Amino acid sequence: RWLRQHEYVEKLNMHGILSASAGQEQLLTELLVTHGKIPVLIGELISVEIWKHKIFPVLCRLEDFKPRSTFPIYVVLHHEASIINLLETVFFYKEICESAEDSILDLIDYCHRKLTLLAARSTKAQAVISAELRAEHLPSPSSMQADPVPPQELQKQAELMEFEISLKALSVLRFITDQVDSLPLSALTRMLNTHNLPCLLVELVEHCPWSCWEAGKLKKFENGTWHVVPPEDQVKMTKLDGQVWLALLNLLLSPECQRKYRFDGFNKSQLLKLRAFLTDVLIDQLPNLVEMQRFLGYLAVTEPAPPKKDLILEQVPVIWDHILKKNSGKWEAIAKHQVKHAFSPTEEELKLQARRWAQTYSLDMMEALVPDKPRCRVCGVEAAKRCSRCRNEWYCTRACQVQHWQKHKPACNLMA
Repeated sequence: RWLRQHEYVEKLNMHGILSASAGQEQLLTELLVTHGKIPVLIGELISVEIWKHKIFPVLCRLEDFKPRSTFPIYVVLHHEASIINLLETVFFYKEICESAEDSILDLIDYCHRKLTLLAARSTKAQAVISAELRAEHLPSPSSMQADPVPPQELQKQAELMEFEISLKALSVLRFITDQVDSLPLSALTRMLNTHNLPCLLVELVEHCPWSCWEAGKLKKFENGTWHVVPPEDQVKMTKLDGQVWLALLNLLLSPECQRKYRFDGFNKSQLLKLRAFLTDVLIDQLPNLVEMQRFLGYLAVTEPAPPKKDLILEQVPVIWDHILKKNSGKWEAIAKHQVKHAFSPTEEELKLQARRWAQTYSLDMMEALVPDKPRCRVCGVEAAKRCSRCRNEWYCTRACQVQHWQKHKPACNLMA
């Protein structure tokens, strides 16, 4: 049942990407709003996040857990990425944000947790990640279907996904801040005072975790990969930089936000750090930042009035706490139950799941969405040929295909 739900989410995600590229997202947004699915997706998102924190580490520690295939676990890890990617696609629309209703508080908390992890990554740590967790060094999903992958490799997959999920959460948060005027009062209070998101965003501006120096070259993370930035483009604002600045503009320049935010000594000193980054080059790329520059200049020479406390009853998020309280002390038992009933499929069940996954991920359609050309599984150069049986692995020449056949054969037999 859960796998079927994942299939539906993945198909919605792929449909959302295709619709967004064609500028036709209205049908998908109307579908999600009409059927009240945004709160459901947020609940599922937080459930998988808790699974990753509470169940997945237990699975990796179990000595007797030696699955025939680790791909079912990979699918659960990937489920969170699929949902946050879908939310990033649709949260651009005001009606989607409003349809989240009370669960918007849970989503704000989720984004705060992800951005906190993102801000905690140092530049040095990012260099390590970019060097050690490149996709080509990790097992491919098709290889997981046939050969068990050590828990350490799965944990590396999860860590790489966590970084990309956090970047998606940044975009979702920015879209939420676009709608500050229509958010519930509790949502605004939670962003500004409970989590102090303006100061957290200042941390992201300062440390820029999607950028690092390696071997004397500047590298930035864009479109799912690290790439070297030419010297002439090093001052160019990336999409992620823009998301942070736009979120800051929404949270600091809105009259309602200024009325509620505590401009105390610490917050004021943190926000004034932004002045060092507001260069003419940056403002030329995002002219709205002139208003930010003017606001910070005013903030530096004045003492803003204390926030008005007009909120007596405050809503709080419930999904995270409800799941934790309901399953407190049961995490190991849940992990063992899932090992027995979910992550140890028989040979026949594995073949059936493989066929369904192949249909779900619709390789031909997915390849149309990938910005980079496919690369040879053996030598890494651009490839124009692929396995005719499973149509899952790419090769540049017949020689590379023959060389890789013994490793690819089990997965090919499973998928064909």
